[in-house]
Amino acid sequence: MTETAIAVQGLQKRFGDVVALDGIDFEVPPASVFGLLGPNGAGKTTAVRVLTTILRPDAGQASVLGLDVAQEPERVRARIGLAGQFAAVDGNLTGRENLRLIGRLTHLPRRLIEDRAAELLEQFDLTDAADRPARTYSGGMRRRLDLCAALVHRPPVLFLDEPTTGLDLYSRNQLWAVIENLQAEGATILLTTQYLEEADRLADDLVVIDHGQVIASGSPVQLKSRLGGTVVEVGFADPGEARRAQGFLVDYAVRPPDVDGSEVRFEICNGARVIVDALRTLDGEGLAPATLAVREPSLDDVFLALTGRRVEPEETAEDATRGAA
Repeated sequence: MTETAIAVQGLQKRFGDVVALDGIDFEVPPASVFGLLGPNGAGKTTAVRVLTTILRPDAGQASVLGLDVAQEPERVRARIGLAGQFAAVDGNLTGRENLRLIGRLTHLPRRLIEDRAAELLEQFDLTDAADRPARTYSGGMRRRLDLCAALVHRPPVLFLDEPTTGLDLYSRNQLWAVIENLQAEGATILLTTQYLEEADRLADDLVVIDHGQVIASGSPVQLKSRLGGTVVEVGFADPGEARRAQGFLVDYAVRPPDVDGSEVRFEICNGARVIVDALRTLDGEGLAPATLAVREPSLDDVFLALTGRRVEPEETAEDATRGAA
């Protein structure tokens, strides 16, 4: 086994005047889950398309299991699986027929295809629906079938591009459990996501990319520790009060407070004493908070601090021309 499952050095990709990747670098060790985190248009999907040989890079190097993705694309494709943002199964075929087809396309020995399909359908809790057309499946079932298709030929490296986009919480939790099991079995998984709790739960390490550049890297714990302080969220009756409060809270925060609707969010370093002083100041100005929450930093806070904006997981469409997201 190679010491590095995926290696990216100075990777660049342009679409006309649009710079989708601007010299990104990262490495992924074997049997790990690696997260690519960033807003829509950051370059995540472009990176996945280059690593899976769909796109050729303009500059830089990228390798999977020691194989250069530009120089040896066929050998790379034989060793990877890919599940994109939207399930790519054939709705007119049954679940079992979809997996048989993938088995033939990936040159799996014919005698093994049936057993492999049955194994995956059971593993992903699809046995009861195996002989129904995929068009009758729910969104979560189609996602699981798409993952089955990516795993038919037992790839040691799996690329998942926003695999839980649009799924309900139950279906997302099911897929998270599947990903954890795949890692436990030795698979290397590169995951792109806009769900911060997904990266926090699954990723051993991650990079945050924005405008085609890596702006932060490390484990979720390391990234959250960069904020250092406690997060305080103060809610008011209306946005006008929140904007007024923002000005009075500047002196208590380690960085400028953020206003989201009628809520002010800020970070502090000195705990309870600062909170008490801040509340006294607000009271003196005639501002009475409706809600108060105190918590440790999350990846959501990291993302906001790094990019200046919040993640919007409802946005699922991608601008293919730009290789967005």
